[in-house]
Amino acid sequence: MFEFGRDLRKLFSQARESEDLGWVELIGADLLAAEARRESIDAGRVSCARPFETERRAAALWREHARRSGAPDSLDRAERCADSLRRTARGEAQTARAAVDKALVLMLRFDLCGDPARLDQALDVLAEAADEAQAAGRRSGVAAELSSVHARLNARKARLSGEAAALMDAAALMDMAQHEAGQNDVELRLDRAGLALEAGVIKRDARLLDQAGRDLGVLVEAASPDYRPLTRARALALCGAGLSALAAVAGHAEAQAQGRMMFDAAADQFTPDHSPLDWAVIQVLRAADEPTPLMLLNQAETLTHGRGLIVGALVRERRVCREIALAEAVRDLAGLDLLEDRMRRRLAGADPLDWAADQIGLAELALARQRLGGPEPLHLNLILNEAVATAREWGVPVLVERAGGLLWKAGLQAPS
Repeated sequence: MFEFGRDLRKLFSQARESEDLGWVELIGADLLAAEARRESIDAGRVSCARPFETERRAAALWREHARRSGAPDSLDRAERCADSLRRTARGEAQTARAAVDKALVLMLRFDLCGDPARLDQALDVLAEAADEAQAAGRRSGVAAELSSVHARLNARKARLSGEAAALMDAAALMDMAQHEAGQNDVELRLDRAGLALEAGVIKRDARLLDQAGRDLGVLVEAASPDYRPLTRARALALCGAGLSALAAVAGHAEAQAQGRMMFDAAADQFTPDHSPLDWAVIQVLRAADEPTPLMLLNQAETLTHGRGLIVGALVRERRVCREIALAEAVRDLAGLDLLEDRMRRRLAGADPLDWAADQIGLAELALARQRLGGPEPLHLNLILNEAVATAREWGVPVLVERAGGLLWKAGLQAPS
């Protein structure tokens, strides 16, 4: 046992010296936070030989912990590291890399909590460092990092617009960025495949869907479950989402079944304590495709509650809809009344995304009550359009689609 412990410490010591942080996929969220804390302390020591590089590693580890846990303090720590890097940067290369780190944390804040203004802030940060990056890129290769982050930011803005032309322009930027970065930028490759899937579904373009499928297949094959379980799970979840979207558009039962298999395979890569948000995302994806056990949705909501997270709002909306469906199935009017009272009481203190999710839940509940012989719901159009406006303002198209689908179901005017 003691020899195993020494070997494990030796393995971690070697991994810490490597620039590739892929090894952190093998450790749980708690150990990841401890590693990030250790790097932050080391970066602040007077004896630290490479303080800038050490603090960059700390920033990357805090970002990864925030991505996996949704912890607001980890996001804040990552941003403080990025701000410190911008203050202490010396020379063109360090200035450009510090800008990349600041842009990455702003992009992660958007991914986790919404607010498109954060994407604009990140693009402004990159624009400020453009001259330094171009000059440094010729000598240090930092231009590839800058190009990758710039392309990923533009892809997110294009997805918010929902316009096919914007998606194609963003895809072209990502192609150029990947040409510069090569095959090592896994995040860029995942984003590129996700963008191709979305564009393929919107345009019903089989070529784009095939390209995305091939790209994801390569990622899945290259990401061993023994070494890169999170990358593998994220690629499998994207595959499942693409197949489910294709099944919804074409009414293809086989694609729907394959999508479920992909979600199951993704969920098998880790436990909820290893990467809570990844696990919660998979439960949301499953719930959109088929009825999900209420126990799993409750567990996912517990993991994401009270942090202002997009996935938290999505889980909340799916859990409420599942409770409504179960109550409606047994004609439990008292249960619906209790659920409505609970949602109305928490509207006052809810953050904007949870508020929008509960508005959608109240609309679902009113329609369920009507199907059970109750009165026609009042102000449904207003309730759902307010939910649409809030979700759109915070950059969460999934909630926009949920509210729009209910407007369509109720025979009211769907949002444009």
